[in-house]
Amino acid sequence: MVFLEPLWLTIKLSFVTTSLLICVGIPFSYWLSATGIRIKPAIEAVVALPIVLPPTVLGFYLLIAIGSAGPVGRIYESIFDAQLAFSFSGLVIGSFFYSFPFAVQPMQSAFESVDRRLIEASWTMGKSKLITFVRIILPLSKKGLITGGVLSFAHTMGEFGVVLMLGGNIPGETRVASIAIYDEVQALNYSGANIFALILLFISFSVLLAVFLYNRKAVRTV
Repeated sequence: MVFLEPLWLTIKLSFVTTSLLICVGIPFSYWLSATGIRIKPAIEAVVALPIVLPPTVLGFYLLIAIGSAGPVGRIYESIFDAQLAFSFSGLVIGSFFYSFPFAVQPMQSAFESVDRRLIEASWTMGKSKLITFVRIILPLSKKGLITGGVLSFAHTMGEFGVVLMLGGNIPGETRVASIAIYDEVQALNYSGANIFALILLFISFSVLLAVFLYNRKAVRTV
């Protein structure tokens, strides 16, 4: 049970983070694909920042924000009477920001690739923007949405720096599989680290293989 705990926590974190990223990423990505504001390049640069930023840097500033002395942390503690940093909720926040570009960028590209003439034709027929989005844009962007969700899930599973900064190493609460691998290596227990690593490798490969096979099938049916 102790061995399975970090794996279960990792999968749980990935599912929760991916669900949040899909809920927030879809409307944000669509807005980003449709907007023409001047600061759009700056917004896109901020979104992509976690890709090039060292995880410890992102983790450090998030820790400052959600820690007991930080603005978000103080508000959270006053409402829920619990600490946000070094908790599962803190891991979700860190994972959300760290994986955000992996969800937004594929979704944005998918929305931008939708033929504008189809959208305008739907409007001409009297359909509202919401109906057009649900019936035209979303189905035509399905490939990018799935890719964004899968990449977010796989990326969250492999996190180390951010989760270590925000969650530490609390068994059953913040000790995910990547932290467990580090612990096993520190203890020179390479066989234990290898088991965790192989399981993560298998899950990540399976998830990515599934999305590549789906995309290949989708291309053939077009």
